[in-house]
Amino acid sequence: MTDFLEKINNFVWGNGLIFLLIATGIIFTFKLKFIQFSMPKFLFSSKKSDNSGLSQLKTVCMSLGTTMGTGNIIGTSSALVAGGAGSVFWLWISAFLGMAIVYAENVLSMKYSDKSVKGTMAYLEKGLGCKPLAKVFAFFCVLASFGMGGMVQINTFAVSLYDTCKVNSIIIFIIISVVIFAITSGGAERIGTFAQYLLPVASVSYIIICIIVMFIFRSNIPDVFIKIFTEAFSFKSASGGIFGYAVSVGIRRGIFSNEAGLGSSPILHSSAGESSPQKQGMWSMFEVCFDTIICCTLTAVTLLCSTKNFSVNESFSAVLGKYSMPFITVQLGIFALCTIIGWYYCGEISFRYLTGMENILFCIIYTLVSASGAVFSAPTVWTVSDIFNGLMAFPNLIGILLLMKNVKKE
Repeated sequence: MTDFLEKINNFVWGNGLIFLLIATGIIFTFKLKFIQFSMPKFLFSSKKSDNSGLSQLKTVCMSLGTTMGTGNIIGTSSALVAGGAGSVFWLWISAFLGMAIVYAENVLSMKYSDKSVKGTMAYLEKGLGCKPLAKVFAFFCVLASFGMGGMVQINTFAVSLYDTCKVNSIIIFIIISVVIFAITSGGAERIGTFAQYLLPVASVSYIIICIIVMFIFRSNIPDVFIKIFTEAFSFKSASGGIFGYAVSVGIRRGIFSNEAGLGSSPILHSSAGESSPQKQGMWSMFEVCFDTIICCTLTAVTLLCSTKNFSVNESFSAVLGKYSMPFITVQLGIFALCTIIGWYYCGEISFRYLTGMENILFCIIYTLVSASGAVFSAPTVWTVSDIFNGLMAFPNLIGILLLMKNVKKE
């Protein structure tokens, strides 16, 4: 079964999708005149909106929570194992180009979203005039919310928790189910509130530990960056594969981390009270920048300068000693929870678009499916998640490319 899923995954994430992601990012980067560099100038410039909806802080924390998941820690580590140090360079490329993509997504989302249709579905149905494509996207989004948004996060946390204190997976399933349902049943407002308080604390503490580790091993840092750039363009990656595999791993893990091009960000930002398309576009770019260019880079450089086997536990032990694994487990738990509740909103909006049903049914289904990640094997969960991510990207990228003129007008 695992081999079969891997074949599907390799087909979905073949050269076609990688090329489409890179090409879309390049096109919007030039069309929008390298708007990535305009982010600091405009980010804090607009006035507070009187529109109803979530505050900008809650919206950003909820959206950033979906990206600041276990991919920043375990995903970056696995990228190094599979693609070598060169994959970090392609993480950066995916993030830089992804910033232009996510800006375009959110501009279109805010332009076409209303109370009945939100996010990616809004610009595919109303802007593009293709409701079937919007429904295809919504279907893939629901599946991705179960995989990337739920099962992967729980699986990573459950493995770490078992390694730390041998907690039975069934117990984890029960406890996590109660917590997820308690938060998601409160809707966007409760999700935003939890993310607003949990995410900053976890992010700051994680960044501080990374910086301390890098300071301890500071003499190795110049060699780390040399290795990143040389391996990025070498014909052999650390795993013995070809140059193209390092590119694929870097791009794939970059998308897994920052979600640019998937179409999840527009759904989350459509909940904001601030209705300015440009403002939401800028904040979404900040999220990609903070998640991948800052946090994933910190993780990668920390691991590369302090360990040979890219073990986060071994790296953090230089600072925390025997408390390294408990710290990592707590971090994974918080990041996982923020991702789960954020992706619930994406899945719930998509589910409602497809069925017209209230959120309580989806809340129950999402809770049980996500929590089941505690009892499945990690390789299967990660492979299924990658497949759903790729399937989401196709209709979304097609949509924003065909609506390019509308982005330019805004």
